[in-house]
Formats: sequence, C-alpha cells, structure tokens
Amino acid sequence: MPNEKRTITPEDLYSLELVSSLELSPDGEYVIYAQQRVDRESEKKYSNLYRVRLRDGEIRPFTVGDQVDHSPRWSPDGSQIAFLSNRKDEKQFQIYLIPSDGGEARPLTDLKGQFGTFEWSPDGTRIAFQFRKKDAEELEREEDEQKKKLGVVQRHVDRLAYKFDGEGFLPKERWHIWVLGVSSGEATQLTDGMDYHEHSPTWTPDGKTIIFTSNRSADPDIDYDLIDLYAIPVAGGEMTKIPAPDGPKQLPSVSPDGKWIAYYGDDQRGQWWRNNRLWVAPLDGSAPARDLTGQFDFDVSPGVINDVNGGAVALIPPVWSPDGERLYFPVARHGSSQLHSITLQGDALQTLTPLHGTVGRFSFDNAGRKLTYFFATMRDPGQVFLLENDERRQLTRLNDWLSDVDLGEVEEIWFQGRDGNDLQGWILKPPAFDETQKYPSILEIHGGPRAQYGHFFMHEFYYLAAQGYVVYFCNPRGGTGYGEAHTQAIHGNWGDADYADLMAWADYVQAQPYIDPDRRGVTGGSYGGYMTLWIIGHTHQFKSAVAQRVVSNFISMWGTSDMNWMMEHLTGDPAPFKDLQTAWDHSPAKYLPDAKTPTLIVHSEQDHRCPIEQGEQAFVLLKVNGVETEMVRFPDEPHGLSRVGRTDRRVARLEHILRWMDKYLK
Repeated sequence: MPNEKRTITPEDLYSLELVSSLELSPDGEYVIYAQQRVDRESEKKYSNLYRVRLRDGEIRPFTVGDQVDHSPRWSPDGSQIAFLSNRKDEKQFQIYLIPSDGGEARPLTDLKGQFGTFEWSPDGTRIAFQFRKKDAEELEREEDEQKKKLGVVQRHVDRLAYKFDGEGFLPKERWHIWVLGVSSGEATQLTDGMDYHEHSPTWTPDGKTIIFTSNRSADPDIDYDLIDLYAIPVAGGEMTKIPAPDGPKQLPSVSPDGKWIAYYGDDQRGQWWRNNRLWVAPLDGSAPARDLTGQFDFDVSPGVINDVNGGAVALIPPVWSPDGERLYFPVARHGSSQLHSITLQGDALQTLTPLHGTVGRFSFDNAGRKLTYFFATMRDPGQVFLLENDERRQLTRLNDWLSDVDLGEVEEIWFQGRDGNDLQGWILKPPAFDETQKYPSILEIHGGPRAQYGHFFMHEFYYLAAQGYVVYFCNPRGGTGYGEAHTQAIHGNWGDADYADLMAWADYVQAQPYIDPDRRGVTGGSYGGYMTLWIIGHTHQFKSAVAQRVVSNFISMWGTSDMNWMMEHLTGDPAPFKDLQTAWDHSPAKYLPDAKTPTLIVHSEQDHRCPIEQGEQAFVLLKVNGVETEMVRFPDEPHGLSRVGRTDRRVARLEHILRWMDKYLK
C-alpha cells in the first residue's frame, strides 16, 4: 500500500507550537506553561499561558491575545501566578499578576528596562527580580520626538563587553537586584552602581536574605569567570561574600533548612573544555564548598542542539528535595539529556527521565511527589510530562499534525575514530527509502564546539531528507556529552582530532551500499561553519558545501566577536598578537586557496558572535581563487537565525541550502 503521508516543508515552521516555560503548582494539582506560536501575516512570535488540570488532563487557555506572556511562577500558596508580559508595550515587558483560578491580569511593575529572572519570597508578599534599567540617554531620546526621529548620534564604548549577539549594543547600565511588594506594587532597588552586574536572585527560607552571583573583580570583563556568591539583607545593608573556590558560578539555590547553597560551576578559570559541575557550599562559610558531580565525568547541562525549541531547554537552578537531602539537575550525555538526582553527600546518583531524549525545564510540587518536565525527542519538538509514583504521563499533544508527516527513519551508529576512540552518529534516510538505490548525502556538522547533536527534533534535517538526501551527523571530539577528554581533545588544536573524526564518519557512511560517493555535500553553522570551510580546504571529496555563520580567520575574529579576546579561551590558542602563526595555521582562510568545492556562504548581518566579515572573507577568498561561490546575507538577524530568526528568513535559508545542494548533487 503506498505511503499516504506527506513530507515536511519549510513552511511547516509556521505550524510549530513550542513550550517555552512551565511550572507545577505548589499543591501538585495544576501545571502552567507558556506556548509559543508564529503569526504568518505579521511574522511575529507570540506566546500565551495554558493551564493543565492534572486529575483529568484538561487544558485551558489561561491568557489570550497577540502578545508574549512567559515565565509563569506560582505564588507559594498557589493562589496567584506572576509572569512576564509585553501586552501593554510590545518593546517593554513588565511583571504581571493573575489569580490562579483565572481572571484579569494586572501589572505589578512600571519600569523601563530589561527583566531577568524573578522569584517569589517564601511568604508570598514580595518578588525578587533581576533588572537592567534603560540608559538615561535612551530614555531622553524616547521622550523627545525630534531626538527619537534622528536616532542614535554616537556610541561611546569604554568596556570590553559592549555588545552581545541577539541583543546588539549593550546599555551602560548593569543588571541589579530589586525587590517588589506584591500588594503595594512598590519596587525597591537593593544593589546599584555602574561597575558590576548581579544575577540570579534567590531567597533564603526565612525571607530575610537574598543570595545572588556577581563578578566583583577589578575588571570583570577581563576576569570574566571570577564569579562569586553573595548575600544581601532584604531590609538593606552590606552584601557579604560566601566562600567558594575561584571560578565560574551560576544559578544558586538555597536548601530548605537555609544551611547550604547549591550552584553550577567549576574551580578552574579559562578552561572551557571542563565539565560544568554541581557544587554545594555552606551559607555560613564554615566548611569548603564540595564538588558533587566531578567524579562522574559528565556535563551538567540540558543541551542538545535543535532548530525548533522555544526556550524550554534552559539550565535552571538545582532543585532541592523537600527534606534537603537530594538535588535535581540535568546531565548531557551521548546525544541526550536526562534529569538526575544526587544526595547532599554526592552519592546514590539516580536518573529520572528516559535515556533517549532531551529534558528541559522541570518543576516539583511542594511535597516532592509530583514532577513535571519538558521532554523532546528526535521525532517530537517537545511536550510537557508528569512523573508520579514512577509512572510517566504525557500532558500535552502539541504538533499532532506531525503524525501525518513521513519524516524518514533514523539509524544510530557507534563507530571508531582515527585514534581508536568511540564515536556516536546518526543516519537519517529519506521517506520511502529504497536500499537498492544510490542516494546523494549531506554531512551536517554542529556548532559550539561545546555542544552535541542527538535526540532532539531537527526540522532542517527532515526537510533535506524529504528532498531525497541521506542526512548524517555525529559528535566529533571537541563537543560535550562524552567526558572531558573528548571535549579537551581539540583545545589548542582545532582542525585536527575533530577533522579526523568527521572524516572517519564520512568514510563510514560512504561505505554504505545506498550512498553515491560522487554526490556528497557538507554543511554546518558557527563552529560547524568553521569545519565546513576547513574540510573544503583540506579535501575535494565533497561536491557541494554550504558554510553558515562561519569562522574563517582567527586573526581578524579576535576582538571583533562579542566574545572578543575570550576567543583564545574557547580555542585554546594564544592571542594573535602573541602568536600570529598559530592563529593563521588554525584559520580555514589559510587553506581556502586550495579549495575546489562549490560553496554557498550564509551569514546574518547582525551576527555579533561570528561577525559577518568572517563570511565576507571566505566569500572573497573563494571567488578570487576561482571557486563557484555565492553569498546569502540576512538583514537584522543574529547568529542563531536557524533557531530564533524571523520565520520567512528561516524558510528562505532552507530553500537556499536545498537549491545549492540540488545544483551540484542532483
């Protein structure tokens, strides 16, 4: 019987509905979550809140309208829900409050600036939040029509961290901690100043103190990972530093008895290849902080690369059990991420979620008996699940239309690299695959490099497979998910072990009887764009390449990326002014004069991570050396166009990739 299912299209991006945040009510009766959608006519992304009643699974819209409502947080007694919304001003979010049984939402704040994380006080009378005010000159421009019309006159830069991808040029104001009275609506600023940021405020159980992270070094932009834990009295007073090893720290969480702070971080600085770890430190500084997860050689992270997620896969603070004896946190491993728990003593490690998939935001009820969490797989962009009494129940049925789409079949492979190292990869075969036929193929290379492909929906892969391509991808050395040695293998030597692993994978796939060896393409973005350029400069075996948001020249990228001088810590190479030859030896640009592969360069014009000059250099180098080359530029888009860009531009990007591959592989 012929297959009656259709195949996926670029326009299906408009149909995806995505979970962006969720939280379980304190009594364990309801889940509130934010659901993102795209309006095709305006090209805008909106999200509203939905509530699930757990006893019968009933889902009801909780907020409506063309706005963005997100980050819902239940009050401690469960009677109210605070959330962020831009319903009054598209460009300005505020904290809103709505009764948990429904009704009108009312604004709690009237501030001009950017909100970060926020958290209810234990007694439910206050909310602590992270906020960055707008600069005075920007406020002045908004209030003066003539100045507003003329726009920005100049940008005065006096610090290294002056821009960030996806945000553009940063304000001079810093992130600070505020406290909001829920009844009065009065917002009080606890920290101030133009020198330091404060992040991730969280309450102590007695409601008297707020714990947060901050870099108070002489120059936080130079000593960027010298981050410490601090406590400040809510009633006002001096902040105090909580003893812990030097190094990066993030997302503190206080134990129910108020004695311990759990956080993620490391005790080494500038060593980006090291695993992110779970630590605990005594609040009173009476003993050294302890690393609970270093013994396991895994990365504390929910990260699996995808091109559809609406924000539900984000690292959240470690969660304590009600008795304070266990901590819950995500682990990225072997192309998946699972929710784990460990005791305060660092033993009895447990896994709570399935091995094949990606866990995102999660939340417990007050009793610690019910767990809700986001979970995605290769064939599902993500749902909300409930775990109770060891039984797992799916609460949402988003994107059911995918059941009518033939995505093709995926095969998981373990193979060996050049150095006898074990590697993991996947082969996606086209719908209606016929093993007696010869297929063109496309090697996909992930970005990062501290990242992993695996068990998460990749619309791009399914689209290319739907057009008759075998799409294959793997996790070469340099990425996460396989231990520190795997990640460290390319530190100070990009283009060696990673290139060897990718070529071993390409050789493995080429040996399959259904692969046409003369019709093979390669593509990747960011670090994957770097490797795409590196490959075409070192081998001619691929007949088509699409290099996206590339790194092409480490000499010119140093200081121009939003990571500016920190690039040397990511790559492990000295700065160009210290060692020009090494920077050039590790730059794909050095080898592009040897390239022959027809190559499409895809780059966003507002990419601050890999500035567009990197793509321009690659384009010009290839053109000058007679390689068939084109460049597609996307205005107003950041580095993450493929995931977060305007949908029509994401569609156009996919169509250009297919056009280029078809031209040379079909």
